Amino acid sequence: MPQTLPYGSWSSPLSADQVSQQSLNPREILLDGEDVYWLESRPAEKGRTTVMRLNADGSAKSVLPAPYDCRSRVHEYGGGSYTVANGTLYFSHQIDNQLYRLSLADDATPVALTSDKNLRYAALSLDASRSQLLAVCEDHRGDGEPDNRIVSLDLDGETGLRTIVQGDDFYATPLVSPDGSQLCWLSWSHPNMPWQGTNLWLADIDSDGALSGTRKIAGGDEESICQPKWSPTGELYFVSDRSNWWNIYRWCCNDGKGDAQAITARTTEFAVPQWVFGQSNYAFIGDKQILASYCLQGLWQLAQINCEDCSFTPLQSPFNQIGQVQANEQATYFIGASADRPAAVIRLDNNNHQSQPVSVKPDSVIDAGNISPAQAIEFETTDQQTAFGLFYAPQNADVKGPENDKPPLLVIAHGGPTGAASPGFDPVVQFWTSRGFAVLAVNYRGSCNYGRDYRNALNGQWGIADVEDCLAGARYLAQQGDVDLERMAIRGNSSGGFTVLSALTFHDLFAVGTSYYGISDLERLAQDTHKFESRYMDTLIGPYPDYRETFRQRSAINHVDLIQRPTLFLQGMQDKVVPPDQAKLMVDAMRARHVRVAEVCFTDEAHGFRHAANIRTALLAELHFYAGIFGFKTTDCIDHNILTQLS
Repeated sequence: MPQTLPYGSWSSPLSADQVSQQSLNPREILLDGEDVYWLESRPAEKGRTTVMRLNADGSAKSVLPAPYDCRSRVHEYGGGSYTVANGTLYFSHQIDNQLYRLSLADDATPVALTSDKNLRYAALSLDASRSQLLAVCEDHRGDGEPDNRIVSLDLDGETGLRTIVQGDDFYATPLVSPDGSQLCWLSWSHPNMPWQGTNLWLADIDSDGALSGTRKIAGGDEESICQPKWSPTGELYFVSDRSNWWNIYRWCCNDGKGDAQAITARTTEFAVPQWVFGQSNYAFIGDKQILASYCLQGLWQLAQINCEDCSFTPLQSPFNQIGQVQANEQATYFIGASADRPAAVIRLDNNNHQSQPVSVKPDSVIDAGNISPAQAIEFETTDQQTAFGLFYAPQNADVKGPENDKPPLLVIAHGGPTGAASPGFDPVVQFWTSRGFAVLAVNYRGSCNYGRDYRNALNGQWGIADVEDCLAGARYLAQQGDVDLERMAIRGNSSGGFTVLSALTFHDLFAVGTSYYGISDLERLAQDTHKFESRYMDTLIGPYPDYRETFRQRSAINHVDLIQRPTLFLQGMQDKVVPPDQAKLMVDAMRARHVRVAEVCFTDEAHGFRHAANIRTALLAELHFYAGIFGFKTTDCIDHNILTQLS
């Protein structure tokens, strides 16, 4: 018989320690013949990323010795930090930004291939016919913005590092065709972000690696191209949103003229925004078959596609979050999660479509009776528009709330703003629901997974439409009788933190909020951020300084006299994306006005927390902060020094 206890005070089987071990998921699957590799974060090793290999006996083993950390810092967010070919691993080491080679056939030590710490590398791929490694290189040696270009690195050591493509602001995905005769790549320039406008290029490549006949074959300022891939027979495929939805296309060249043929033509998404390198939502399982993941109404599914007649066959799958798809003729591998399963590397048999996990997660999955599944909802927001979200009701098999009480609501504004809430098992969400909170993860206007028009709906409205959608979703749940209107909290990271601070400053619905490395001063951010996002706000708000007054109007730091709600700030002191002074200025200003505010800083964290101890501390600080506002007691213990900072 479940015990009746106040919402928020429930004892949960999912501890903050367990959450900290699950918070960073496997990513970037690659295949080398029959061998399967992926990246795996190690929160207990200060967030080090290692390379995992699936062994023949089904066990998984780390093949990258400590202290090597396989990460890239190109665009600050990285990705595409390794490749494997014929049993040799090539990777970017996050500590010194250098490229290394490691033979996996023995207990060899990684060998440095580059030496300049001011050069960063990502989107690694091998040009085997010329024994060279291709990469996007970000050059930080000069003043001002770093220079981006595509480079080749001679693995035989004769010509060293050579620039082969340059001139645009950004590059991605250099790939040589199977016969070695052509090179494709992506590029874009300010003020575009890669989900706004990119170009797909194709060039002939000679025996020495020199390019000729370079031509743009798709893309532009109003078309986002991503995930170009060569088929086993040498045909070029890519994903484009020219139809409003990211669909798969094939480049056809007949009689010297080229054209793009739609392989899929559906009102679904076959890609996600290119925040990081190395994304993959489809793969070839033969010469004429594709297995792809696609998103429909916020939930991800699988399908098999015939490239000849474009027939589309949905596949049954227990997973609702699917990405990083890679395949050979026997099996497809992807990272999959579901309501009750944390993200893991999944093997799908291409013949019988049976799936099984091949990566091992820590023993921190809670029983099904304690898991709250995502419920996809949609609701009316301002301007008679529709917004979307994922709702999670409180769930704990051993406890229930008082009969005449409603649970507190925690609204989550995802970090993006061009991003989306994941419907898969999220230990952070379950941390809250198993303690008696209801959770709403809002896919506000500007989020992905709902087509280009929905992504563009935030243009000029950042800090307005996203906030309105969070407010509308919270009010909708209160009107439905699912949550307590008087006990609502909002949390968000990065741009989601900006949404949090805007909601607390300009509105009074939420009683409390938590900003994880959030933006408080848009003008300061426009003057002090990294190259990749330095013109992002041109679209979201308007070009700076032409729109300086709008930047100031929408910045919480300029309206501290309006904010009355208690606010918790959690900040990494090495953050280059949202510098620490964005939090400090708010904290100092709120303290000067005697508004309840708390700040917990982590000296060893950058943008996004990676260390297990810090993830645990941040989560417990947030819980205790809410407990003090909503008046419930929690059984979760926290360090006394942190508790003192919260009071």
